[in-house]
Parts: sequence; structure tokens; C-alpha cells
Amino acid sequence: QVQLVESGGGLVQAGGSLRLSCAASGITFGTLHMGWFRQAPGKEREIVAAITGNGGNTYYADSVKGRFTISRDNAKNTVYLQMNSLKPEDTAVYYCAARYIVRDFRTGQVDFWGQGTQVAVSS
Repeated sequence: QVQLVESGGGLVQAGGSLRLSCAASGITFGTLHMGWFRQAPGKEREIVAAITGNGGNTYYADSVKGRFTISRDNAKNTVYLQMNSLKPEDTAVYYCAARYIVRDFRTGQVDFWGQGTQVAVSS
């Protein structure tokens, strides 16, 4: 059974930083593309960043380019999202997502979801 467990969310002031972590279990981690999505109240869930199974390619939504960095440590079965220069509009529940490696790492169907972690940015 595949499990994705996020951690690292919280409340931070605008301009601050947070690092989210997502630990995977129940599957060979390198067979998964990983990503982070977010959903703000009243809005649809949107992709924030994605990374291929071997970590060789990354993707970022325009709204976070230059501020967020996705990375992974396959030895630790963990993917990270470093969030810098946070803005109030980054406030959302952030979800870790995994896609089988045969899918497109940016747009393919998500096969597994984490439970989500709340990020709140105050102005």
C-alpha cells in the first residue's frame, strides 16, 4: 500500500520561508514522478511543481518560479518543496502527489495523493 505523508506546513509571515517534505512508503520511490499541488479556499487544485523519477527534470508553475524549489532524495524516499519569499496568495493546503513513471511528469494522471498540509502566509 502506497502512502505519502506530508510535513512542514505552518504559519509564516510574508517574505518568509518554509520547507515541505513528503515521505513515501510502499513502493520503489524511483518509479514515481513526484509533484506538489495546492488548493486555496474556493479555488481548484493546481500544480505547483513536479520532478521526474530520477530528479533530472523539474517543472514549476509560473506563479512560483524563482521562489520555490522542488527536490528529491531517492535514498530517503522523500520529496521536498523549499518555499522562499512567500506571499499571502501562497496560502493553501499543499498536497504531495505521485505518478507512475510511465506518465508525463507534469500533466499525467496522479496515482497517489498525500493528505495535505496547511500553509498560511500572513501579510
